[in-house]
Amino acid sequence: MKASYLLICLSLFLLSNTGQGQELATAKSLEGRWDIVVDMAGKRSPAWLEIRHSGNHTLVGRVMFLFGSARPIAKINYTNGKFDFSIPPQWDKGDTDLQFEGAVRADSLTGTVKYVDNKVYTWTGGRAPALRRNKAPQWGSPLQLINGKDTQGWHTTTQNQWVVEVGVLKSPKPGANLITDKVFTDFKLHAEFRYPKGGNSGIYLRGRYEVQLTDSKGLEPLDDQFSGVYGLLSPNEMVAKDAGEWQSIDITLIGRRVTIVANSIPVITDQVIPGITGGALDSREGEPGPIMLQGDHEPIEFRNISIIPVKP
Repeated sequence: MKASYLLICLSLFLLSNTGQGQELATAKSLEGRWDIVVDMAGKRSPAWLEIRHSGNHTLVGRVMFLFGSARPIAKINYTNGKFDFSIPPQWDKGDTDLQFEGAVRADSLTGTVKYVDNKVYTWTGGRAPALRRNKAPQWGSPLQLINGKDTQGWHTTTQNQWVVEVGVLKSPKPGANLITDKVFTDFKLHAEFRYPKGGNSGIYLRGRYEVQLTDSKGLEPLDDQFSGVYGLLSPNEMVAKDAGEWQSIDITLIGRRVTIVANSIPVITDQVIPGITGGALDSREGEPGPIMLQGDHEPIEFRNISIIPVKP
């Protein structure tokens, strides 16, 4: 009788620990970076989610949702393949927290979000690609992206306010972002620009990762200021010039690894961009993408924009 009782207890213990092990293994499958598409009443909007463990039992992370910067997630609740978390509003037009629910299956996520408008939207996600390169790139020939006469080779998705005057590409007022017709994978990009006092613009790499061009002289080098990758990577020093002066930026993007030289000074060196930034055209990180100039904030001017794409 005693032997039978011990056998039953041992069996229950093993079953319990097997269940816990399966639960932990499934929770582990949730960790990582995910490229997300949100169905906002028929409009497909890009987003990005990162999940990692903190200590023995807690899942934490960050999410870039619709616009703004990546927002920290203090705790992600997980049970039986389903998870949920909430984040406070950022630039959203409302005061209520955003409520996320989701489920993981293999390499895909599905879920819903209750937004600040109290409407519930659906979203889907897949594993974000690592974009690691197995060998050093072989560079092609330089291409001039501005012809000095007009915006041929570029387009907008709304009414175009961009003009070219005396060889200078200008967005004289807030309006549409300007997008290259060509798309690129890895590249070296050079651009010269100037902004007025209080200027705020940016260059999107592959249409997904914004490098900030802001009037930041004298400010701390933060990820939302001059030469930072918005909300994700901070420059190691602030090298912005006075508003109204011509400045330069050179950006090398290889996979996710970015090097930024602003006004001839290296400020970010071979750092990994973890995900898309606010305002991205899409979340399809494994695909080539265009160069996009931000025109929906303050006025901005560009000249001498050239790119050296990687050889196929």
